[in-house]
Amino acid sequence: MADPGRAGGLFDRDLEKTPANYVPLTPLSFLNRAATIYPNKPAVIHGDRVFSYATFRERCRRLASALARRGVGKGDTVALLAGNIPATLEAHYAVPMLGAVLNALNIRLDAGTVAFCLDHGEAKVLIADCEFSDVTAQALETLDHPPLLVDIDDPVADYSQSGGRRLGEIEYEEFLASGDPDHVGTPPIDEWQAISLNYTSGTTGNPKGVVYHHRGAYLNAIGDVLAFGLTDRSVYLWTLPMFHCNGWSFTWGVTAAAATHVCLRRVEPAAVYRMIARHGVTHLCGAPIVLNMLAHAPDSAKVRFDHSVEVATGGAAPPSAVIAAMERNGFRVTHLYGLTETYGPSTICAWQEPWDGFSADERARMMARQGVTYPTFETLMVADPETMAELPRDGQTVGELMLRGNSVMKGYLKNPQATEAALRGGWFHTGDLATRHPDGYVEIKDRSKDIIISGGENISSLEVEEVLYRHPQVSEAAVVARPDEIWGESPCAFVTLKEGTHGVGADALIAWCRDNMAHFKVPRTVIFGPLPKTSTGKIQKYLLREQARTLSAAGAKVPAKGTNRQ
Repeated sequence: MADPGRAGGLFDRDLEKTPANYVPLTPLSFLNRAATIYPNKPAVIHGDRVFSYATFRERCRRLASALARRGVGKGDTVALLAGNIPATLEAHYAVPMLGAVLNALNIRLDAGTVAFCLDHGEAKVLIADCEFSDVTAQALETLDHPPLLVDIDDPVADYSQSGGRRLGEIEYEEFLASGDPDHVGTPPIDEWQAISLNYTSGTTGNPKGVVYHHRGAYLNAIGDVLAFGLTDRSVYLWTLPMFHCNGWSFTWGVTAAAATHVCLRRVEPAAVYRMIARHGVTHLCGAPIVLNMLAHAPDSAKVRFDHSVEVATGGAAPPSAVIAAMERNGFRVTHLYGLTETYGPSTICAWQEPWDGFSADERARMMARQGVTYPTFETLMVADPETMAELPRDGQTVGELMLRGNSVMKGYLKNPQATEAALRGGWFHTGDLATRHPDGYVEIKDRSKDIIISGGENISSLEVEEVLYRHPQVSEAAVVARPDEIWGESPCAFVTLKEGTHGVGADALIAWCRDNMAHFKVPRTVIFGPLPKTSTGKIQKYLLREQARTLSAAGAKVPAKGTNRQ
């Protein structure tokens, strides 16, 4: 006979949620803890300015109070157009303190896109660095109901080149001074409550507004701490844009560890090396372009440091040559993978002890995989996007990478159709094509739109790029499909050579590829020059595809050495 107690919910009967045993998760708690336990510890360094954790919390409270006095409350949007400076960090705590939503805008957006984001997100206040005054002015001029503008006149900045100027009625430090240092705000009642709004860097049409919640932000920040080994002795250098997925949640994660934030307005190799030596930087993050920049920096830009620096990179797999160069310069690289829709990192190429005994090339090959789920992420699978059937873990079968966890977005703002499509079947559909190895590690083969189909054969653009990157004179490489009269599509390579390189032409690179990969995958066209990139360092392949299509339409000839596929 069934136990009536169990049928009625044995472990729910008379056991209720109360303030004593249930508190909604929010990254706001990290700041309170750090400021309470380590009030005098350096929290934020910016130039010669150093804010302790007690001062950092006070400034966040002042900002929250000042915003509240201007009518900002629960559900309102506060936009921010600024780089990696203290004000950006402060907004990540002050805005959520009010139950409001932070929209950190990409600082390289054009005025029209900024205006779209402000209007679409219904921003009530815009906090903008004077460096971007031209874009700010142009964007606000187009709006029927422009938000209140607060100017940041950063004392570390040199506005002489950008022509930066004040536009609004109040400057940021004045605005803070008007706030109450004891303002505590209103913690979220529901951890599903929105905390931030991030716009995707869409290649066509208007960007989509990705909405994050407090629970996801809290958990992904803890995931950063666990995955990256942050402690209260860590010093984190801001080489990753804070506007990019809220700095992959490190805006909150560094504070969760009570570590030190070191701000950096511009990512330049000499400045990065100097900061590492000056402040004892232990951790930094960046897109592969940042690694490439540091790996190939001239010796004159480098400063010796006597410790190892942990570097996390996302996006495309860092080429093995770049990983090896970083290791020689004192960096230890960890490969992460994620999207705007997953708060940044959702997988990590977790290191396995046996890999220590591998050759440098073998280690790099293992490290280039996107890996396994983040410590606080639930699960993933590689599946057929139509049937949703999981595919074999054989390292060969390619399907769509799908994700599920608490750090998946709430959805797209004002776009239910796109939300439904992205989350169909109970999984977030990444649009990335991947295979899963027998050890469970995932390896991205390409974006679904970047696969090159040549003579019925699928060619991974990433595979061709990896071979090109191994050439000693190649600094950057991107491969896209070019229309081909015979094969349908053929690989077209865009290459940037290292500084001071001479005498390396298309024929030499094509021959290099033929010596290192199947001949049908070899690029038939090689174009030299700088590669177009987004503000987060991602190569804009859609522009390269357009250029490749233009070449074909114009009847441009391809190198003769690329015609033999056998």
